[in-house]
Amino acid sequence: MRTRTRFAWLLAIVVVLGLATPGKAQLQRIRAEIAPVTGSDAVAAGSELRTALQITLPEGLHTNSNRPRDESLIPIRLRVNEIQQPDGSYAAAIPGITVNEIVFPAPTDLVQKGADQPLSVFERSFTIAVSMTVDASVPPGEITIPARLRYQACDETMCYIPTTAESGWTVKVVAANAAVKPLHEDVFAGIAWGTGDKPGDSPGGGTTAQASGELVAAAGSDPLARVGDFTVQGSTGGYLGSADFLQFISDAESGVQPKGMFDGRGPLAILLLVFLGGLALNLTPCVLPMIPINLAIIGAGAKAGSRGRGFWLGAAYGAAMAAVYGVLGLIVILTAGTFGTINSSPWFNLGIALLFVVLALAMFDVLIIDFSKYSTMFSVGQSGGGSLAVAFGMGAVAALLAGACVAPVVIQVVLFSSDLYAKGTTAALILPFFLGIGMATPWPLAGAGLSALPKPGAWMVRVKQVFGVFIFGTALYYGYEAYALFANRWVDATEVASSVEDMIKKEGWHASLAQGLDVAAREQKPVLIDMWATWCKNCLTMDKTTLADSQVTDALKGYVKVKFQAENPDEEPAKQVMQKFGAVGLPTYVILRPRAARD
Repeated sequence: MRTRTRFAWLLAIVVVLGLATPGKAQLQRIRAEIAPVTGSDAVAAGSELRTALQITLPEGLHTNSNRPRDESLIPIRLRVNEIQQPDGSYAAAIPGITVNEIVFPAPTDLVQKGADQPLSVFERSFTIAVSMTVDASVPPGEITIPARLRYQACDETMCYIPTTAESGWTVKVVAANAAVKPLHEDVFAGIAWGTGDKPGDSPGGGTTAQASGELVAAAGSDPLARVGDFTVQGSTGGYLGSADFLQFISDAESGVQPKGMFDGRGPLAILLLVFLGGLALNLTPCVLPMIPINLAIIGAGAKAGSRGRGFWLGAAYGAAMAAVYGVLGLIVILTAGTFGTINSSPWFNLGIALLFVVLALAMFDVLIIDFSKYSTMFSVGQSGGGSLAVAFGMGAVAALLAGACVAPVVIQVVLFSSDLYAKGTTAALILPFFLGIGMATPWPLAGAGLSALPKPGAWMVRVKQVFGVFIFGTALYYGYEAYALFANRWVDATEVASSVEDMIKKEGWHASLAQGLDVAAREQKPVLIDMWATWCKNCLTMDKTTLADSQVTDALKGYVKVKFQAENPDEEPAKQVMQKFGAVGLPTYVILRPRAARD
């Protein structure tokens, strides 16, 4: 027996609104709550200050300890009283503050599915204590000592991309002989002082430790200081086979920019396609049979009294539909500021794939998604003599309750628009509105009695099923993306770092972007920038396959090649570099050419 389950398409839009910010959603799921506490209400200059961070992760998560058993996993790391410089190095935030030790809790074992050995982790809630000395030279007054915690959250099935949280302690410095009052004695009583990590002792403690597998670029100038001396010839991302990568190099060298969907004839073609899609929605069984009924409700058509009045009533009705779709599209697109990071969220892709499977099934009547029956609740305005306000209101309601034939197409256009907008195509904002215009076009004509509507029939079902095929295709696309992204997470960070080190030592790649640009400017050579991270499986795959191909290495012989580590895309300098070149995922490849050589 056919399952007939009723859903509101508005619920689907809410789902999209929730999923359309994948980067933020993923961070929220693994974000730790951090409560800084101090051992006293003040600190006397020249004395010890004891502080702690009370950390709580979401249910079901743990963090790798400061000494994980698996070297490919990233240890927890706490930087205290440091600020990061543009070149990636660190300097003291407040002179006169010295870190004595960082005391981590005792780790426990987490048995992870498929792992050869249990992980060494800290429990969901734990405390990290820090002992510092406030030098006598620190003047009295209130100071804020910053702390930066980098951790990798894990559960029983996987370990997630490492993230960084900012915190710190606000402390009052008083004279050396002033009395201070103890605070939070219950927190500090259980701390094993004297057993902690000294600065630089381990990957987790101190102020100079580097995470496992992290390469340190040579300190020096701002990595982007010389970018102004170059022009961007081309950029690409993700895994590319040798032939595609060679084509990328050839296009960049010849100045050929790949045509985007909105380049050349792209805008007109896409606008026309979206417009026709909206127009075709009127031919579906969810909409076409309702046109005469809705015209009668708003007082248009035969009840209008004149063709002019009927035209304007129909136009108001259609304008409302276009406005609803346009506004919904804007809300989703503009609140999905991180849609460009879709490549980093397999859960987003999986969720959208499942959503489109459901919507596609609805197009084939396996499921019923239709709240149009509730439109009768809003038909009270029909006694109003066919006013424009009633017509506009009814059009807005009809747009929201159109049902299964409309919702999948609207969501698909909104997702497509969001992706284009995230890639810098501002014109994508109007696509949902154009879909609404297409759907609204017949209404003023029908309201004036100037159009002969097709007769409803079985052919309408075929129209809907054609839409269903496209929706299924979209589901398959997002499903494949989810599979690829899940697979990309399982990578040995040590192997990735080792591969990069080998390329730097044996093949002449640079680990510093600033140094690479200096060399390229001096020698007037083009530059290839390879942005990578230890958690990026495709980065390793590219190193082992495409970048090792003899044809590719020959094509790059005249280049200055730079391996830029973007381990934490939300931190400097990686954030600045990725934004500069429009990178939304890893790996990303950019080709630059010195201006003098080009000109």
